[in-house]
Amino acid sequence: MEEINTIYLFGVKIDEPVVTLTDLLVSVLCFIFAYKIHNNNRSEKVFTYFKLYFLIMGIATALGGLIGHAFLYHFNFYWKLPGWITSMFSIMFVERAAIEHTRIQLSKQIVKILSILNIVEFLTFLTLTIVTLNFFYVEFHSGYGLMFVVLSLEGFLYVKTRNKASKFMLIGVAFAAVAALFFMNKISIHQWFNHISASHVLMAVAACFFYIGASKINMKTSPK
Repeated sequence: MEEINTIYLFGVKIDEPVVTLTDLLVSVLCFIFAYKIHNNNRSEKVFTYFKLYFLIMGIATALGGLIGHAFLYHFNFYWKLPGWITSMFSIMFVERAAIEHTRIQLSKQIVKILSILNIVEFLTFLTLTIVTLNFFYVEFHSGYGLMFVVLSLEGFLYVKTRNKASKFMLIGVAFAAVAALFFMNKISIHQWFNHISASHVLMAVAACFFYIGASKINMKTSPK
């Protein structure tokens, strides 16, 4: 079993401090990006979906860092579920943002079909996660959402239109993919900065590119 690093801060035991800190890094960035999008007062649905993505991902990573790592010894395994489920909601919203973005090229009927499939996919993986209590389905849902849905749709837009927003979204997906590789292959730089910490830092970079992409979206061009 992998050794858990522990520190004591003002007499308080904190497990996996670097993992927790990097989780909170992602959380803080996501809250900032959600706030910035909210303040832009853009009325299109795509911006609402991106705002929800960042807001809920911020909550998910905060829960993951504090309950799932730092203070898990105060809770039982089932307390990992809130962070898992919240992160699944966030992935659903970034998928919906990508689907909504395709309105500039695809018909309303296709966008509607993609939106329905998004709900079916989310409910399927959510049910599997709750029934099995297996993090694999959370990972698979995240991988499917980013590497298949977002990559495919934003890739399509970039090929068709050389869309600047799509370019930055694709860079974000690339960093998320590298983060997944670090996590799945347990590539650790140091005992204290392990594969989870590395994946969190890469997730933070991915979030930055997702925000840059979102800020460059222009929905004025749409199919006739």
